[in-house]
Amino acid sequence: MHRICIVLLLFVAFMTDSRAQNPGAKPNIVFIFADDLGYGDLGCYGNKMIKTPNLDRMAAQGMKFTDFYSASPVCSPSRAALMTGRYPIRMGINTVFFPESHTGIDASEVTIPEMLKGQGYTTACVGKWHLGHQPEFLPTRHGFDYYFGIPYSNDMVPTPYLRNGQEVVAKVNQDSTTIRYTQEALGFIEKNKNAPFFLYLPHSMPHIPIYASPAFKDKSKGGLYGDVVEELDWSVGQVLKKLKELKLEENTLVVFSSDNGPWLVKGADAGTAGVLREESKLLLRAVCGCRLLPTGRVKLKQTPLTAR
Repeated sequence: MHRICIVLLLFVAFMTDSRAQNPGAKPNIVFIFADDLGYGDLGCYGNKMIKTPNLDRMAAQGMKFTDFYSASPVCSPSRAALMTGRYPIRMGINTVFFPESHTGIDASEVTIPEMLKGQGYTTACVGKWHLGHQPEFLPTRHGFDYYFGIPYSNDMVPTPYLRNGQEVVAKVNQDSTTIRYTQEALGFIEKNKNAPFFLYLPHSMPHIPIYASPAFKDKSKGGLYGDVVEELDWSVGQVLKKLKELKLEENTLVVFSSDNGPWLVKGADAGTAGVLREESKLLLRAVCGCRLLPTGRVKLKQTPLTAR
């Protein structure tokens, strides 16, 4: 599963210890999560129709994983595993939560943001949560200082925007969802540029129904799905640009991953597994002072991360 949380926390512990004389040097962490993106949907994974220059550059300048597994083929369990480092079945999260659900991630679970807050981090979740939408299950009850987004999948109704548990838009215009998430993410980075932060950016796209803003619609050779993925790539580029503008890129770990691979039965509205049947992907770019990750490295073997 995406027990990358263990890697992130070890990274922070190492950096914190090695920079004990300079507390302000704790690395920032940005984790960007795509919904149902396929292994073969990016240029750096062989796609010839969809242009993803920003993610391709991340792969070239950082580390690209080719064998990295999700804990579940569906949304809620894979996200529970990401947030906690545990197999979702051990948390009783075996399927997705719905708008009519009255359950969610348990308060006893220890999440990445909860652990990072103990290290002095400010934390935010911007995007799709999908670990319960009742008040006690929302991100701000599980370690995040700030939350904005759709609380579950974008094919579920009602489809509202929540900000810190309060509904701010009753019915989302999904043409602008990627843009809105990006704006919120950039605002959080700007506001917290002077202290260590953890930004979790789980996009609603390219989960069906898929939408692209007018600036990207009908632009990709990959059809509407390609438009959606190219807009996600633009969003990644905006985050990287903001980090560079604020002189934070040397001390920020940026991770991009899909949650659980493409929904193959959805045809043209879904992605492709490329050379695989079903797979998730992870790109990791760390540009930090100690250069922990070598440039352009491709991780070919399965990433062995132990679950609890």
